[in-house]
Amino acid sequence: MAQLQLAIRSLSKASATRVLLRSRTIQDILQQARLLHSTAAATLENANKITLRLEELEWLLISKASAQTYGLVLNALLEQIISLSSDIWYWDEVLSSYTRTGLYTIQISPQFFWRWSTDIYSDARQRLQSIQSGRAVRSQTSSITDRWTQFYGLLKESVHERSLANMQSKITSPLTVSRVEVRRKQSHLKRLREMSASGLGILMDEGMTFDMDDEVFTTSKNNRAEDKEEWRSVVSKSVALMETILRNVTILQLGPNEFEDTVFTSLDDDPEIVQHGAAEQQPSECARLASRIDQLLCHHLPSHAAASRKIVKEHGRPSSIVRYWVPTVIVFFSSSTLLRIFFNHKAEITTQIQDLFTTTRDFWDNGIIEPLKKVIGTIRHDENSEVALMSKRSLEGDRNSLERMVVDFASDTSSSSVGLSDREITDLRVKVKEGDLTPVLKAYEKDLRRPFIGTVRGDLIRALLIQIQKTKVDVDVAVGGIDALLKSQELVFGFVGLTPGVLVCLGISRWLSGFLGGRNGSTNRRQQAVRSLRNIDRILSASAPSTNGMLSYKEHGLLLCEVHVLRKAAQRALPGQINAEFLEELNDLMDLRTGVERQMRVVDRIRWTYAQWLCS
Repeated sequence: MAQLQLAIRSLSKASATRVLLRSRTIQDILQQARLLHSTAAATLENANKITLRLEELEWLLISKASAQTYGLVLNALLEQIISLSSDIWYWDEVLSSYTRTGLYTIQISPQFFWRWSTDIYSDARQRLQSIQSGRAVRSQTSSITDRWTQFYGLLKESVHERSLANMQSKITSPLTVSRVEVRRKQSHLKRLREMSASGLGILMDEGMTFDMDDEVFTTSKNNRAEDKEEWRSVVSKSVALMETILRNVTILQLGPNEFEDTVFTSLDDDPEIVQHGAAEQQPSECARLASRIDQLLCHHLPSHAAASRKIVKEHGRPSSIVRYWVPTVIVFFSSSTLLRIFFNHKAEITTQIQDLFTTTRDFWDNGIIEPLKKVIGTIRHDENSEVALMSKRSLEGDRNSLERMVVDFASDTSSSSVGLSDREITDLRVKVKEGDLTPVLKAYEKDLRRPFIGTVRGDLIRALLIQIQKTKVDVDVAVGGIDALLKSQELVFGFVGLTPGVLVCLGISRWLSGFLGGRNGSTNRRQQAVRSLRNIDRILSASAPSTNGMLSYKEHGLLLCEVHVLRKAAQRALPGQINAEFLEELNDLMDLRTGVERQMRVVDRIRWTYAQWLCS
């Protein structure tokens, strides 16, 4: 009993990064619980000695092992459908244009030539063996040259016959033949995906479904016994269901409908399923289920993976060697020419690389670093970073000079013999600061009446020079206003100077991330999200719901795969709280009991609610 409790706790452990245990771990736990080899002991012992507690622990262990195995099978089918979708998309790209089809034809041309040559050789060899075996007496004097001549003639004859037999393929272009082959491979992958989706839908709808009422379970012993029988029946049925699906899902001769009929027929004919309402339970039932789970993990699941890989290898996208042998051969044969060009223009190439490096560095210093320093200096009120059209002391010096010139001119032209008093000088300075040059203008008007005398005396010239100084001060005041306006918008001008460099850097970084990021970029995640939403809408729109308005097994499996891809694509694109709400929407979408119409409304709500994160 202690070993059973330890095994149950081991099956209940789950980490944050890995919820499902490995298949080997489940097998080891069942081995440690000593259930796989206890059938004989259980039949020899008296059933009355097995306590109810021990029986419940054994069934609890089997249930947890079945749940872990159920998760592994679901995950295997789910990942297989997603990988098949990528291969199907690859064939769609090949069929999208004749250019891609022609490239594919060139890529597989060595394989085609090898198969053709092998067939010709095998046919000629079989003919030679049949001719030699049909002779009554084999000539011992025939030389090797005669045999090779005969074999060469058979080769020519085989090539000629195959040329006549393939006359129809000669009429059609190689591109057409390649497109027919691509469609054939794609149809096989679609058949495998549909059958895997049917198996996934059957497991989701029929496997590990417990409909026990907790209130009845706690109030009545009879109902408790019935619930236990139903629980054990569901576990046995789920194990048989997983085994049947893994055994038949890779048989492409069956369609999805025939596959579903085969699964349920095998399930009805399975003798080891615990029937609901059985009067007695065999003491070896747990051991048989444990052995069946062990066989499922060590044989059926690896066999299913191997069969799936074989089908994908035969009908999936070509290998990397097939896809990239053309550019590899081109680079290999042109390597000498490329090296010769490089060494002949080594100086020019080196100079261009150095110029590119220097241009990049100067752009970084002058377009990013210097404007950024100016912006930071503006924020910190650095005097060296201020924008100005004139120096700080220019207006003050010109204005003081104008005041002195006006005061001296007024003192020299004053009618009083003692000159101007201090009060008059102060008032005059105040008027000059306000732009009032009345004493100078009066003297200027007086000298204009007798300009010659004013010129000889010098007052007229002094008045003109003072007005010129006044004009200079007015210009300085106007420039000072413009300067103040520039200083008030200095931070704006700093960001304007920084913007071109930042935009260029952002454009280059986005191009590099899109070019080098591949399938891990945010743009690709948005494309996957949009594609998944489109596929979900197509599945729901083209579905043929049953009488209760629910999806079929195949459509349910395809919907589950698309929702899984959509969840992974939106995991990094959505913020935390928005992602939690998005998961609620996905749970509503996966609730088949609501019907197809409500699921369509959920898809519409997802589309207009999360469009700014998923579709922009």
